[in-house]
Amino acid sequence: MKALPSSPRPSYSCLRYAIIFTMRVIIIGAGEVGYHISKFLSLEEDVDVVVIDTNKDHLSRISDELDIAVVEGEGGSPAVLKEAGADEASILLAVTNSDETNMIACLVAKALFNIPRKIARIRNDEYYSNRRLLSKENLDINPAINPELESAKAILRIIEAPFAYDVEEFENGLVKVVGFRVQKNPLLVGRTLQEFREKVKDRVLIGIIQRENRAIIPTGKDRVEDNDIIYLPLHRDDLQRTAALISGDLKPVKNVIIVGGGRIGFHVARQLEKRDVTVKIIEKNPERCKFLIKNLERTVVLSGDGADRGLLEDENIEDMDLFAAMTNNEELNIMSSLLAKRLGVKRVVTVVNRTDYLSFAHSLGIEVVISPRLITASSILRYVRRGDILSLTAIAEDMAEIIEAGVSAESTFAGKRLKDVSMPVSALIGAIIREGEIIIPGGDDVIQVGDRLIIFALRESIRQVEDLLL
Repeated sequence: MKALPSSPRPSYSCLRYAIIFTMRVIIIGAGEVGYHISKFLSLEEDVDVVVIDTNKDHLSRISDELDIAVVEGEGGSPAVLKEAGADEASILLAVTNSDETNMIACLVAKALFNIPRKIARIRNDEYYSNRRLLSKENLDINPAINPELESAKAILRIIEAPFAYDVEEFENGLVKVVGFRVQKNPLLVGRTLQEFREKVKDRVLIGIIQRENRAIIPTGKDRVEDNDIIYLPLHRDDLQRTAALISGDLKPVKNVIIVGGGRIGFHVARQLEKRDVTVKIIEKNPERCKFLIKNLERTVVLSGDGADRGLLEDENIEDMDLFAAMTNNEELNIMSSLLAKRLGVKRVVTVVNRTDYLSFAHSLGIEVVISPRLITASSILRYVRRGDILSLTAIAEDMAEIIEAGVSAESTFAGKRLKDVSMPVSALIGAIIREGEIIIPGGDDVIQVGDRLIIFALRESIRQVEDLLL
């Protein structure tokens, strides 16, 4: 194990954690989620990270690539937690693949070390929905993160906006940040952002341009190129109007095939049944098929292989509005999605856990790729960010973040015109939310105490944005 620096316990309130001294964060689980959280936190000078796992290879990856302290052992072991510095820890993140391990670790952290905040990945619905079990009086897990449920929500947002590459929600769904690929669109391609705004005669702001393997915070002089992915904030009531503007007439999704009847597929099918959508699920496991038949009302459950061309053709794949591959096997998901595209399906969504597969899947022409592990990491990260951060989402293949933040009286933003705020060049305020209204800001707009801000930021500027929010 690497030497663990001693650090004073930080000051905190029940509303948010303000980093005044070095904060110690213990992460239990060095898999993909633990690795990505560690990677993000390794850039924070004020955060001291220790990772616990039983897998030597996973620990070696973190200690070698990120230069972060690691401890080999069980996350629920009092001795291991003590060795990791639990006496001085402010936050414990339990993100192993075992719900039971995560819950035990949180229980030990509470009972023996009084760690103020415990966050756990909980996948089992029976545990996750038991508010009494997770309450302050018992395990005191706040919050519990369900990757499959969060992934299902992300997929449902895409289904609501079928023109989109990515859809993120803020302020309880009032604001939607929509990412979509620009393809031979005369309204956008070759135009500067200033020309685009003048053309649509509306206050529209593009927060991020993703171009191949880089992300850009644009200015009014930047031009949109064919095949760019652009992200813009919208009021939820403007979603269809904007869709018609940039994509023409759009038909709602009415027919869906899901490959994989696991937790994600089940959550998606159950919600789609409530929306008058015809759903078919293809599942290989006979026992899981029985569960789906028992617990879904109108969904057609098919026992078979989602990469079986004959089965897809028999189910009239070419007539489907959307094909979603959600098995636990990302290779199968990618292959079945490519097959569905070849057979004429209109739109494809693919679940991929391994982050090194994300760019690969996009390069093959798969429009929407969902990563449960990155969604989990984003959900957790806001609890260890500085400032009044309400939510945080990684976008553009993890090259940028969208931050929803409150403006307190102490904030650098409070009472200033936007053009007078010294924002880093790789960050942009995309929207101001004030009393239920959304303002797409210009330089003369004044930021008020109590406002909520939607901020687009590249990785290198996040620390500066946090400083402005303090």
